Amino acid sequence: MTCCNSSHWPRRRFLVQVGAGLAGWGLLHGAPARAHGAPASAHGTEALLLTCMDYRLTDDVARYMAGRGMAEKYDHVILAGASLGVFMADYPAWAQTFWDHVDVAIRLHAINSVIILDHRDCGAYKLAHGAAHAENRAEETRLHAATLHKLRDAIAARHAALKVETLLMALDGSVEAV
Repeated sequence: MTCCNSSHWPRRRFLVQVGAGLAGWGLLHGAPARAHGAPASAHGTEALLLTCMDYRLTDDVARYMAGRGMAEKYDHVILAGASLGVFMADYPAWAQTFWDHVDVAIRLHAINSVIILDHRDCGAYKLAHGAAHAENRAEETRLHAATLHKLRDAIAARHAALKVETLLMALDGSVEAV
């Protein structure tokens, strides 16, 4: 028996090459971050957007961002539960993934804001808080607001210069600030 299944070699070689490339670009570990006032990249990225993975809202999210004049001007991170995903005890790697993406977006695209877009009738919130919370609109809003504000405060503690928006999308695509 060999130590490595030969079918995994292409993937491992790819991961090693990607890791080396990111390190070479200074995107991993220890690269100096650009100042928030630095000119935007050629991509014109303005923000990092965090949303849930719910397939019902992918078109609505893109439409909402385009309606704000931000089509192709944001980096997009997706975690089940959006803001809740950063705090899921069962999935601690998700928090690290989110923070790593924020750091890379600052370094690579000089973002100046983070937009956190939770949504109503979220399955991750139902798993964490029970399905009944979504039946009461005020309670659902309260739970989302608490988690959105917790993440907003955590972002401010790590990256004080970033603006943070906390939003809640309904299943009809409408969005409210929370």
